[in-house]
Amino acid sequence: MATLDLTEAEALAADALVRCGTLEPAARSVARALVGAEADGLKGHGLSRVAPYAAQVRAGKVVGDALPRAERPRPGLLAVDAAHGFAYPAIDLALEALPTMAREQGIAAAGIRRSHHCGAAGRPVEALAEQSCVALLFANTPAAMAPWGGRRAVFGTNPLAFACPLPGRAPIVVDLALSKVARANIVGAAKRGEAIPEGWALDAEGHPTTDAKAALAGTMVPLGDAKGTALALMVEVLAAGLVGARFADEASSFLDAEGDPPGTGQLIIAIDAAALSPDAPERFAALAGAIEGQDGARLPGARRLGLRQRAAEAGLDLPDALVAEIRAL
Repeated sequence: MATLDLTEAEALAADALVRCGTLEPAARSVARALVGAEADGLKGHGLSRVAPYAAQVRAGKVVGDALPRAERPRPGLLAVDAAHGFAYPAIDLALEALPTMAREQGIAAAGIRRSHHCGAAGRPVEALAEQSCVALLFANTPAAMAPWGGRRAVFGTNPLAFACPLPGRAPIVVDLALSKVARANIVGAAKRGEAIPEGWALDAEGHPTTDAKAALAGTMVPLGDAKGTALALMVEVLAAGLVGARFADEASSFLDAEGDPPGTGQLIIAIDAAALSPDAPERFAALAGAIEGQDGARLPGARRLGLRQRAAEAGLDLPDALVAEIRAL
């Protein structure tokens, strides 16, 4: 294992992406997001993404020199065009504007189109909550789930995330995909030649499977069965239909360098936490206390914050093969 501090890890990822054709500001944005996810223990959204991202830049599936642009079609709305580049610089552009817009008007939203994989969805909403906003993010992803009772994938795993501020401490962050497990878990199992638990996925014929490769050729089982696909439909409307992005079944994979750019979308909503009730943040804290006051109960994200603190202090322990792969790009 190799141990890198967070600055070294960001430089490792960013430099590799620059060598493969990514503009340096975009590469730095991507590297911050990937290292942040790695530090939080979200390895499926971490540094393992560097090599496939680099391959997509080299193939033109991600436009390495894309510059995201933002327009204000309405006072409370920001329309961001990621220009088929990485999602992270486009999200950064939205995060720069949304807190001020939310303070001025009480609520604001940014729709991002012609986008790509947005990684750990909890990180953008957490950044907004740190600026006294209640925030929501919806992202559609390439098709991986069939409608309930169907066999053909028309929905992505479609993550959604929520965050709200807590006075004097880290925000509450909820980040979940609408499949029973993250697709990255199955991708990892397939690479390692391992079986997956029954109940995670269906094969191409719609039968339950424990074969990771068969699962990738089939569909994911939704979280909460029919309720999960209803939520996935909601995300498709909000993150793609509303903002002018491609629907899941129109998008190419985030995982390989085949085909044209995915062109997926994200919708981020920011609400001034005190706009409707000045004591709302204190009320949030009271609710958090009611949860944490029970033995065995904890707020979402407690483990993530502990891992983040450890990474900040001790660095990231990374497999030698992963570090070598990134350095060789």
